[in-house]
Amino acid sequence: MSDLIVNTTDANFDQDVLQSDVPVLVDFWAAWCGPCKAIAPILEELATEYQGKVKIVKVDVDSNPQAASRFGIRNIPTLFVFKGGEKVDSVMGLQPKAELAKVLDKHL
Repeated sequence: MSDLIVNTTDANFDQDVLQSDVPVLVDFWAAWCGPCKAIAPILEELATEYQGKVKIVKVDVDSNPQAASRFGIRNIPTLFVFKGGEKVDSVMGLQPKAELAKVLDKHL
């Protein structure tokens, strides 16, 4: 995985996401989830293309159930955009890169 993508935990979520000075795309995922694996390369590309403008953060819902529960995650992959400590957008399921870029562009 790219050095540009942050793997956060229940303990570090607020620091990594809510206190970020740039918008954050959070991917709630699990290792056993096929669509989660399929979206991973797209997130790698976005992390490179939006470097310095957007932070990409992944939350493994199996290892970090508090974060998943806190935001009512029922299906994965679920992607949220946070800006200024607030959830401002969400995307459910596997989406094409162009769709994710459109969502990110709205919040730059």
